[in-house]
Amino acid sequence: MMDPIVRSEDLVGTLWRKRLALASAVAVSALEGRREGAADLRDAFALRRPGDDPGPAGRMLNGWRHLGDARALRSADWPKRLPEFFDLPTDPVAELLHDLGGRFAASRTMPLRFAAEAAREVLALGSVYRGLALWLADALLAQALGWDRPVPLLASHLPRAAFRLEGNDWLAACSGAWCRGAAAAFDLHADLNCRAEALRAAAPKLRGRDARAAVHALLTEDALTARAGEKASDRAARRLFDRLTTLGLVRELTGRPTFRLYGL
Repeated sequence: MMDPIVRSEDLVGTLWRKRLALASAVAVSALEGRREGAADLRDAFALRRPGDDPGPAGRMLNGWRHLGDARALRSADWPKRLPEFFDLPTDPVAELLHDLGGRFAASRTMPLRFAAEAAREVLALGSVYRGLALWLADALLAQALGWDRPVPLLASHLPRAAFRLEGNDWLAACSGAWCRGAAAAFDLHADLNCRAEALRAAAPKLRGRDARAAVHALLTEDALTARAGEKASDRAARRLFDRLTTLGLVRELTGRPTFRLYGL
């Protein structure tokens, strides 16, 4: 069910992974006892200026968005990159991440079991490593299944109580969460694909110097501000996004009168 979608090169796949990344970041934020919901995380990421530090919430969202990129499977980069995403010290996890990458390449263990057991090893470092453990499990599962780009599935569907489990009980909890995550991801992809087709059908009729670029961005990005493009002003961009919203092709995601964000 999932394999053809995951392997598709359609632009919607990029947007799909980013929406799943947002859901994963929200779930991990809740596990850590933080108050950032989807709106807060979107703001921290989408409204930052070039070069700005998005803060812990924005860095974590960036980490989950990175999971949907092909670079996420480069295990040699894990010790350097992953602790930064989750605001973790490098030394305690570097050796373990390097070891897991090497062991995975030589392992004959069933993919789901290996991914779940790898997450359990990371969790043994402490509760603050839960986000990293869930990220790594999705990456290892994708590697085993031959997917070029992982899909964030586990974090949003693994109950808090599961973190107290060990052995086969932990494996069963992860298996159930992956199944629920795959079903939800399938439904999300179907919804986004319908929205994308409607936007594509309307695109030739849109007026505006940057209309084509805006449509492309909407098909690949979770949330956008109505900013000036290469050819159009801020005002023209706002008119275009307001028009798309009126037509029901785009949603305004914040409910605010200012600092608005738009997406499929």
